[in-house]
Amino acid sequence: MRRRSTAARIILSALNLLVILGIVGPLVAVVFGSVQSERALLSDVLNPLPKEVTLSNFQILLAGGPQGDRVFEQASYFPANLKFFPLAFANSVVVATSVTALTLTLGALAAYAVSRLPFRWTHAFMYANLTSRMVPIIVLMVPLYVTLRQLGLLNSLPGIILTEVGLLLPYAVWILTSYFAALPRELEDAARIDGCSRLGAFVRIVLPLSAPGLAACGVITFILSWHELLIPLVVSSRPESMTVPVILAGLVSDFYVFYTLMMAISLLGLLPTVLLVMLLQRYVVRGLTSGALKG
Repeated sequence: MRRRSTAARIILSALNLLVILGIVGPLVAVVFGSVQSERALLSDVLNPLPKEVTLSNFQILLAGGPQGDRVFEQASYFPANLKFFPLAFANSVVVATSVTALTLTLGALAAYAVSRLPFRWTHAFMYANLTSRMVPIIVLMVPLYVTLRQLGLLNSLPGIILTEVGLLLPYAVWILTSYFAALPRELEDAARIDGCSRLGAFVRIVLPLSAPGLAACGVITFILSWHELLIPLVVSSRPESMTVPVILAGLVSDFYVFYTLMMAISLLGLLPTVLLVMLLQRYVVRGLTSGALKG
């Protein structure tokens, strides 16, 4: 039995190591590619180690394009949108933060109503909520485009934010409904006996107790909004309202593919999500495990 358990542990450890390498390996390649020139990377693509280390890729991105240097021989093919990268990064921060805040606010209110108010339509609402997310997003692009054009929200950050909130809200409702349903009702009843209204009990009792679930839902929503490409690409065609994924997709041109710049953008794009997960790691883990145990 001990030999079997030892062999099982070795096999599981080996499988875990393979999974970790599969996740970390591409990230390491991106890091190595972002700190070398395009010529050095393409001269030997089979060698992942950089022959020279340079920060020119990050300097070009933060400066909005090449500033008189000849690091890239193909600088004449640079996409015009590259100069808007600092603005696109700021737009992504505004969009992802706004979408997360609005989605959590509306999702928490809807999830609390579904989990606490004994209406007959709550179950039908949840099934309709789930069914709405089974529709491929590409099918909704034409009606969304027409609707936003009629509302005057095309080529604007509010249009992108409104669209992403509508598409991510069902996820938040599903995540938070199960979390709210697991909380004891006696705490709210005690608060209402002491004079709190239902809304007051929700704000003062339910929300503080649901901090791990809200953090987990917020991180998931932020990551999905931050890496969303299709909605900003369709809703906005002006460089002033583009986001980081749109700028990244624009580096694949008809004449050239800027590999090292794409890798540098990928690293810069990972920073906000990594920092958010690190700051809320304790709450996120608690929220996910609590939902798994109580669901």
